[in-house]
Amino acid sequence: MTNLQPPDRQSAPTLLVGVDFGYPNFDGELAELGLLAQTAGLNPVARITCKRKAPDAALFVGSGKADEIKLLATQSGAVEVLFDQSLSPAQQRNLERHLELPVNDRTLLILEIFGQRARSHEGKLQVELARLQYLSTRLVRRWSHLERQSGGIGMRGGPGESQIELDRRMIGDNIKKIKERLLKVKKQRQTQRRQRERRDAFNISLVGYTNAGKSTLFNALVKARTYTADQLFATLDTTTRQLYLGEAGRSISLSDTVGFIRDLPHGLIDAFQATLQEAVDADLLLHVVDAASPQFLEQIAEVQRVLGEIGAADIPQILVFNKLDVIDPAQHPLQLEDVFDLNGVPTPRVFLSAKNGEGVAALRQQLARRVSGDVLPDTGAA
Repeated sequence: MTNLQPPDRQSAPTLLVGVDFGYPNFDGELAELGLLAQTAGLNPVARITCKRKAPDAALFVGSGKADEIKLLATQSGAVEVLFDQSLSPAQQRNLERHLELPVNDRTLLILEIFGQRARSHEGKLQVELARLQYLSTRLVRRWSHLERQSGGIGMRGGPGESQIELDRRMIGDNIKKIKERLLKVKKQRQTQRRQRERRDAFNISLVGYTNAGKSTLFNALVKARTYTADQLFATLDTTTRQLYLGEAGRSISLSDTVGFIRDLPHGLIDAFQATLQEAVDADLLLHVVDAASPQFLEQIAEVQRVLGEIGAADIPQILVFNKLDVIDPAQHPLQLEDVFDLNGVPTPRVFLSAKNGEGVAALRQQLARRVSGDVLPDTGAA
């Protein structure tokens, strides 16, 4: 079977494809997919979108549009095609045959980025679990050339089928081993949380869309030096530090967590349960928002959706509208604190710049009031 993967995917010229099925907030410019591709080290050289009522069962986009994609790939010099939606194994296989190029989707791209970013033992285990779960659904694609070698009439299988079963069993065994190791990690985290509870620690977790500035805010609050970068998924591993709030006369426990993104693969959410548990067990969530993003409302909604999926929807929040430093001063709010209507729930909001420190003092005051149990003032809903 021909190996369709380019020999070196770093800086590989890539054609981006998006299909508008009429759902709200379709990214017609494929801006986020482009950022994901660049984060993974790819080089987007062309983009193409189309509208459909439903995915084509065989090629996802239909044969006519597939021909257009093939022509554009040739004209742009692309050596790989990347879809903004998830493809079924059959669609991916059929597209590769039709386009004669490697075809990948958003899910695999996010998995690849997570694999590049994972630093801790726990993070690497979680990424490997998600990768194996994804791969297990695509074994038929890898071994289809052997399936065609199966025996004639009266034979129940062949070498291809045997190889698929062997691979499936090996992957299943590895998944089981990784889950067992992650269970130990989860128990260790539970022990650490019980120790914090015995110390009567108030636990706060930073959550938000990827690249909203969570790690920068974390560093600004606890004077730490966790890794930050203006890129998607700069942080995968949960970091917890003690933060002393002189305004409240006590310390709190502050955790920085992995960022969320639209269409985050379910396998990743499942695999990162141990990490996301920090958010589930928090007393308060600091929901960090990129206030400079034109899609900030959609990003808030996506974070809320994932929080609901992991069982953290009812935890109190403070919305932190970050990146004031990149917003036109004429567009700055009249006051740094107000109340935001979050799905019908009046939620305290603070505007700040984690980068230059503007508004951080106001956030500390909010935290002190919450830790002390004081009622937050009603400064008007937005």
